[in-house]
Amino acid sequence: MNPLRRLASQTAIYGVSSILGRLLNYLLVPVLTYIFAPSEFGIVAEFYAYMGFLAVLLLFGLETGYFRFRALGDWPAETVLQTVLRFLLLANLVFVLTVFVLREPIADLLRHPDQTHLIWWCAAILAFDAIGAVAFARLRAEERAVRFATIKLIEIAINLGLTLFFVYVCRRAFEADPTSWLGSLWDPRIGIGYVFLANLGASLVKLMLLAPQFRSSGGRFEPALFRRLVRYSLPMVIIGFAGVTNEMLDRAALKYLLPYDADTNMAQLGIYSAAYKLAMLMTLFIQAFRYAAEPFFFGYAKQQDARAIYALVLNWFVISCVFVFLFVTLFIDVFQYFIGRDYREGLVVVPILLLANLLLGIYINLSIWYKLTDRTLMGAAVALIGSAITVILLLWWVPRYGYLGAAWAHLVCYGSMALISYLLGRRFYPVPYDLRRVLGYPAYGVILYLASLVLASWLAWPSVLVGILCLALFLLAVALVEGHRFWSRRVRH
Repeated sequence: MNPLRRLASQTAIYGVSSILGRLLNYLLVPVLTYIFAPSEFGIVAEFYAYMGFLAVLLLFGLETGYFRFRALGDWPAETVLQTVLRFLLLANLVFVLTVFVLREPIADLLRHPDQTHLIWWCAAILAFDAIGAVAFARLRAEERAVRFATIKLIEIAINLGLTLFFVYVCRRAFEADPTSWLGSLWDPRIGIGYVFLANLGASLVKLMLLAPQFRSSGGRFEPALFRRLVRYSLPMVIIGFAGVTNEMLDRAALKYLLPYDADTNMAQLGIYSAAYKLAMLMTLFIQAFRYAAEPFFFGYAKQQDARAIYALVLNWFVISCVFVFLFVTLFIDVFQYFIGRDYREGLVVVPILLLANLLLGIYINLSIWYKLTDRTLMGAAVALIGSAITVILLLWWVPRYGYLGAAWAHLVCYGSMALISYLLGRRFYPVPYDLRRVLGYPAYGVILYLASLVLASWLAWPSVLVGILCLALFLLAVALVEGHRFWSRRVRH
């Protein structure tokens, strides 16, 4: 099978769970933003930002290490799995116990002294997810994308169902009769915290469904392998931590950097976070691509045409991302109804965040050079440069321009990282990327987006009609330029 088509099919299956799952989660956005005030919704964004940082630390970069050492074949796959799994079980157990003991001081430090229960719930969610990531990595390595997607969808469906049950059904029952059985399940003191409680239940069910993936025949903890895993994987922690800094630091820091009072800062955080949800369609595609691409890149590395294939992958990846950019921005008048009216002033950041995530996806493709050449420390240096750019720009722009400055910080950061990674890749692992296409398609997408604004405002054309026209022009251009490559039976270099 054409390797490009195989990667596309795997990405499509992973994408079903990611995109369909997030679309289900999108149903929560109008529910939460129509029920809770922006300052309350800001709590969700803030805590999930903290969890993003901790999720990287608690996985220790061992997911990528698992792929690398499984592909090398120096140890049996079962031994690699058990070495990773047993260490993560111990490390996450220590983490959960520590957080449970220190939950009150942590809540005080985060300026949420009445939310100690959230601290404990978040710690448990993080531990369940870190351990489950090992089982998901095994499914990806074995190309069992259907089972991967099925478990992901079950987890998301449970999360969605429990959240709706608590914040809609139980809350309404409480308002009608606090003494009823359903009403007794709603505690106003928890409020938005039911989002985390639902997540905890879904994560626990997911871990139970993944139990068969933890079993192996003859696998054991291998100290020599563990030492090599740590040397390879710890730089990935730096990379991952830097990546989360670039992606989530704004939501963790906005309440401290915005120049307003505490309540207004939390409200602005809630508005920005709700708008960020609309930009996450791009993130969903990138996530689905990463699930399929990482094992594919490692598994295909020894093939003679590997580098040419990697170049084609980036080309089609960019085309897909530009399509997502146009789909969201051209029909923003429709997407805006996914968030409450009080949140819609933040829609101005959506095009900026979509372009930023497109550049992030390009960086992910380009960064294959340090993973395949075992130069993970150099990859960490690139990620740290990106983090430094993020921190500096947030400190500089957010006090002046509010959350709009945070969105522009994303764009500058990911653009800089993509450029640095491309230049380093040319030296250490040259890939014949077609820069005319990689840069041309995003430029064409931006031109179509700007043209849609002109047509809709100056000529008073209906926005939906303008969106359909511009999207059709993009697809026509792709068909004319790339059609013969996609349908060919052989990959042409």
